[in-house]
Parts: sequence; structure tokens; C-alpha cells
Amino acid sequence: MPERKGTLKAIFFDVDDTLYSTSGFAQAARRKSVEAMIRAGLKMQVDECVQELNEVMEELGSNYDRHYDKLLVRISKEKYADVNPAIIIAAGVVAYHHTKFKMLKPYPDVIDVFNILICSPLVLGIITAGLEIKQAEKLIRLKLLDYINPKAIFISDQLAIGKQNTKIYQYACDSMNVAPEHCMYVGDNPVYDIDVPDKLGMITVLNRRSGKYLNVYGKAKPRYIIHNMWDLLEILRRDYALPM
Repeated sequence: MPERKGTLKAIFFDVDDTLYSTSGFAQAARRKSVEAMIRAGLKMQVDECVQELNEVMEELGSNYDRHYDKLLVRISKEKYADVNPAIIIAAGVVAYHHTKFKMLKPYPDVIDVFNILICSPLVLGIITAGLEIKQAEKLIRLKLLDYINPKAIFISDQLAIGKQNTKIYQYACDSMNVAPEHCMYVGDNPVYDIDVPDKLGMITVLNRRSGKYLNVYGKAKPRYIIHNMWDLLEILRRDYALPM
């Protein structure tokens, strides 16, 4: 059953694959970086190299900062014997970041709906997992800071608390002086974004839009399931009677 109308005071959003397509961006950026490395002298087929790079990313994690160095360690030196490896690595890094500058944009409906939500009495915030500056950079590049309460941005690395821990959600609620049962959390990971805040009684919203968690299921049933931000807006209008 939905919460009684008028009880919602804050909405916190995940970032990756909730406000923009992390998975789609990452795949495109990796491919562009591999193509650049091959142009710089790496003797590999694009698909072969992309597969190897994906394995490096999977094994070392997306926040590791030397993926391209480790890629060259894993392959035969004969594949880059004629070129200084630093040039190949730099070519990949430059292409990756160039793609990021061009492609890192929010889903179109995010800005449209946020323009409506900022006219509501709700506190709009962020609870995201990742490195402090990396996640902050995303918010800047996505041009979302005009919509978010500057005191309501909570990054796991900055707080030294992971999203698998209820403490990060409790900290966000306490910081905004709002009880968890009056806060909504919107995210794409059924385990960290639904199961964990559900333990506090937060209103959980599972975004089944994109990303690697589309076929993952958690233990707790989300209060709502959406496929875009217009779905969220309809929920807010229907079940919480928010003036917009």
C-alpha cells in the first residue's frame, strides 16, 4: 500500500543507470578508447581488445585508475613492440575522456521532471556509491546541481560508508532532519537501492530502465517500480498529492 498522501518530504536519487545510462556510456567509451589505441599502434582486433579490456574492468573494478596499463600487461608485448606503450595507454585514456565529455548526459526526461520537482516542497538529494570526485564530476557534467539541495549530496567514498550499509541512508535522512519513512529513494540496484533502505522504512522506488541489474532481484519488494521519470511524477501526483 502507498504511503498516505502528504507524508513525503524528500527524494534521494541514485546516479549511475538511474539518472543517466552508465552501461551504455561505458560500452561506447571503451570501444572508442580501444579504437584509438589500435590507431596508435596496438596490433589487436577491436572486438578482441574490447573483450580483454572488459575483463580488466570487471576484475579490477571501475574505480581502479590504471586499466589501460594493466591491459598491456595482460597481452603479448609483440602486439605493441614498435610503439612506446605510454603512447598507446595515453591514446586510450584521451579517447575515453573525450567520449565522456560528449556522451555524459542525463536521460532527457530527467531534466524535464526535475524542472517540475523543484517547484514542489520536496528536498531533492543524491545518495551514490563511488569515488568522491568522480561522482561529483558526474553531477557537474550532467548539469543536475541546479536541481539538487547542495547539502543533500551523499557519496559513499566521502562518508566511508557503502550503500550495503543502512548507515548511509540514515545519515542522509538525519542530515536533512527527515525521518526515513518520509523519504523516498530511487535507484536501479534491487539489493543496495531497495533491500537496504527498505530496512529503515524508506519509500523505495526501483528504476527498471537500463543497466546491469535489470535481471537482478532482491529480498524486499520495492514500493514502486518505474521505467522513466514520468512514471515517478505520476506516482507523486497520484499517491502523494504534491502541488506541482
